[in-house]
Amino acid sequence: MRSTRSALTSPPSSRVCEAMLLKPSMFAAFLLLAAGCSSSAPAAGTLASERPEMAKAQMMLVTSPALSPGGPIALAYSAYGKNQLPPLSWSALPAGTQSLAVIVEDPDASTPQPFVHWTAWNIAPTAHGLPEGLAGAVQGHNGKGAEGWWGPHPSDGKLHHYHFQLFALDARLGLPPTAGRDELVAAMKGHVLGKGRLLATFTKPKG
Repeated sequence: MRSTRSALTSPPSSRVCEAMLLKPSMFAAFLLLAAGCSSSAPAAGTLASERPEMAKAQMMLVTSPALSPGGPIALAYSAYGKNQLPPLSWSALPAGTQSLAVIVEDPDASTPQPFVHWTAWNIAPTAHGLPEGLAGAVQGHNGKGAEGWWGPHPSDGKLHHYHFQLFALDARLGLPPTAGRDELVAAMKGHVLGKGRLLATFTKPKG
């Protein structure tokens, strides 16, 4: 019988051959494990803009007169304050853009997936920022299960990062307002021409 040391130091090809000598049920489990290790599916907690299908999208610039890159979000835009939607602006849209979509996520939340604070789509590409009253746009469900914006509301006292992600699409989407982040990401697949992101932070107010 070969020693444990020799088995561990044998080439990978030898170990695969040895696995083929296992019982059928054990070999099937081996194949499933190998497939899982090589899967390209996005890991839990992946931001929408970091999914594999977004990798080749043209980069766009996202700014806000109320948010500095990496800076704190004002209390008025949080659920601790007035829960107002912060203004957003953008530039460098790709040619052929027919609509825009926005997803705002917090990957520092205690949920398995990033907490969704806002989803919106069918924003007119002719606007250089969020239109007044979001005319013509559709707002989907946030992580609270409600339609529209839900501002930052961390309860753990830690610094949270909020990713305002903009997507330029080559089509308008036929999603209903009851759709959420996952439905939006699925509907955008194959239609993303460009993406941009603005990062801001928030911490639970003291007192």
